[in-house]
Amino acid sequence: MPLPWQRGAYRVTEDVMTLPGRRKKDPIHQLRRILVYSTANAGAAGKARALKLAQARTELDTLTRTAGTRYHPTVQAVTAKAAEIARRRRVTAYLHTTITTTPEGTPTFGWTFDQSAIDADAAGDGWYALLTNLAPDIDATEVLHRYKNQPVVERRYGDLKGPLAVAPIFLQHNRRITALITVICLALLIFCLIEREVRTNLAPDTDMIGFYTNDRRPMKPTGRLILKALGDLRLIPAHHGQPPTIPKPGWLQAHLLDLLHVDPTQPRWP
Repeated sequence: MPLPWQRGAYRVTEDVMTLPGRRKKDPIHQLRRILVYSTANAGAAGKARALKLAQARTELDTLTRTAGTRYHPTVQAVTAKAAEIARRRRVTAYLHTTITTTPEGTPTFGWTFDQSAIDADAAGDGWYALLTNLAPDIDATEVLHRYKNQPVVERRYGDLKGPLAVAPIFLQHNRRITALITVICLALLIFCLIEREVRTNLAPDTDMIGFYTNDRRPMKPTGRLILKALGDLRLIPAHHGQPPTIPKPGWLQAHLLDLLHVDPTQPRWP
């Protein structure tokens, strides 16, 4: 885990972006443009650029030595190899090459990197823009926070395909499609509420142990893990005037039931 002073930071500002339509009569839309600078993204982009420049430099130096040899005997071969290196290492925007021939017709190769082009590219490291039509009373920082929560929403698509195992179904009528989507959305809602209830009542802790056999590593309780842990529970129906009960839940199951405010001796609402 990075130290506090090594963690990434964000800076945000905003302006207005005008988007005209394709036709003259189309309305002109004005959207808020949130400009975000991420120190983590800037550092990663700088490292990636330094790596590709170093790799390209090694291969270009090799081409300088082998130009005119049996490996690259002609100007055409040297030109093709230089273009291939620039394309594969993605340094075309920075690379300047010179290919000449000696009086004997032997090709020679030279190259340089355009430092001004590298600096201009580096000036944009860490910056990206978010377009939004949210109301002006929602400041730029809150827009960034909402954007960063997007993976939580996208993870629910994985829940539909994973624990809920929703598969394509062919239906003949629109009302059946509507009914199926409603049932799926209700199942996803319950799935999410179970996860949120456990995490809310677990706070300030964020992790639990015991979800996997012989694995004591703490992990965040997800809907999948919670339902898997509770999947072995058995319910004894009510009989002879006795209420239904859940017999002998395990310690993890008992903890989860407590976080969900479920009494094993009274698993049903009156």
